[in-house]
Amino acid sequence: MAFLRKNFPSVPVPSPAAAGGTAPACAQVVVITGASSGIGHATALAFAARGASLVLAARNADTLAPVAMACRNAGAAAALGVPTDVTDPEAVAHLASTALRHYGRIDVWVNGVGVGAVGRFDETPLQAHRQVVETNLIGHLNGAHAALRHFRERGRGTLINMISVGGWVPAPFAAAYTASKFGLRGLSESLRAEVSDLPDVHVCDVAPTWVDSPGLSHGANYTGHHLHPRVPLLDPRRVAHTVVALAQAPRPRAVTWMGAAALPGRIAHAVAPQGLGAFMRWATSRALNKARPMPHSDGNLFTPSRATGIDGGQRKAQRTAVERVAALGVLGLAIGIWAARRPAAPRRGD
Repeated sequence: MAFLRKNFPSVPVPSPAAAGGTAPACAQVVVITGASSGIGHATALAFAARGASLVLAARNADTLAPVAMACRNAGAAAALGVPTDVTDPEAVAHLASTALRHYGRIDVWVNGVGVGAVGRFDETPLQAHRQVVETNLIGHLNGAHAALRHFRERGRGTLINMISVGGWVPAPFAAAYTASKFGLRGLSESLRAEVSDLPDVHVCDVAPTWVDSPGLSHGANYTGHHLHPRVPLLDPRRVAHTVVALAQAPRPRAVTWMGAAALPGRIAHAVAPQGLGAFMRWATSRALNKARPMPHSDGNLFTPSRATGIDGGQRKAQRTAVERVAALGVLGLAIGIWAARRPAAPRRGD
């Protein structure tokens, strides 16, 4: 199922830096996986606006070419597309060696690939579960392995993993996605411990709540219904700017949560995990039952997407107050469940 690198030639975008084989000294060299759409595409453009030299990776050469060109037009010092299946360790090693061959170093590696399969666990094909874990967890592990070998040799560099709040708050009907994000959270924490003796090597996590990217519509759907989240959605560009800010910071934060519901969701899970899970199952089932029917689909699990859009088209104009109300509602639910389950205090005289 892996896409062998010999089948995918690199897709260069001509520029003086690329032609010369090195990046300008002032330009960060940034590798981004999952760069063809959504958060990855937005992140590539955000780095381009700062004059970075970019190495962009995704499975489809046809989608990488226009993104690389858009980055050059946005101000990138150079942009190079390298078709890569992150589940193939040899392909990821080739991605890293291509970056080093063209630019001489890697300053930032963004593990931005993410796929999902929505559906009841036992009604979702096991092969789909496996592909989600291999892409989201093993793909990040392959990227981290390639990046940290170079960072350790240089004594500096920043690895950024896209996790999502799903690494702290499990989601029903997305078991493999949740498993991959919980595993990725553990991977990042372990890696941070390993590089704690290298003050200029950083491992950072970005954990947004729901993002209005094409990921939901591109992903596998085994529910039999249209997926339309009725929760506040983040702009992918906001996530991208957070990634760039981490890459620019001399001492970047280890974990950056994004979205008004991130903190309440984590607190709710810590206080009443079973109650929160039951509520999320009920709310998700209710929304699916009201959604229009649609056939099951493998989405982009096994074949790459052809689209290069940043937005998912489901975000509506939302005021911050609305997001806060939603967040407080989640927290209030958890506290209510916790209070209801506490044993009653004995009355005096009993």
